[in-house]
Amino acid sequence: MASIRQVQVTFDCAEPERVARFWCEVLGYVVPPPPEGFDSWGDFDRSLPPERQGAGFVCMDPEGVGPRLYFQRVPEGKVVKNRVHLDVRVGTGLVGEERVAALEAECARLVALGAVRDQLLLADEYDESCLGMRDIEGNEFCLD
Repeated sequence: MASIRQVQVTFDCAEPERVARFWCEVLGYVVPPPPEGFDSWGDFDRSLPPERQGAGFVCMDPEGVGPRLYFQRVPEGKVVKNRVHLDVRVGTGLVGEERVAALEAECARLVALGAVRDQLLLADEYDESCLGMRDIEGNEFCLD
């Protein structure tokens, strides 16, 4: 029998802390405490060599259930569609107009945080409605 492993989702981005804090707001995640011996993440970051300062940031589920999210600075910008994306489950158990209303309400909240709305895909014979979005650096995700 295979053992269950924890999963971390890693985002390539230009501004790791900014993108991490956006996702904290989206998911109700928190920034973990800084490493022992440091009063803040800023203090820790300043202790690193200049080329490593601001190179990464983390957020996590405060309940320890969801995956840890890691944001790493990369030199190149986003060019093509993500091959993997997050589905933020806000409409679970809802159907029809009630589901679309829940998706739209969450979309409005996230747009206020800097997200961009892409496209509402209405339910068909196979799938329920979902709403495509982009985070503050253009990474695709869905409200599902």
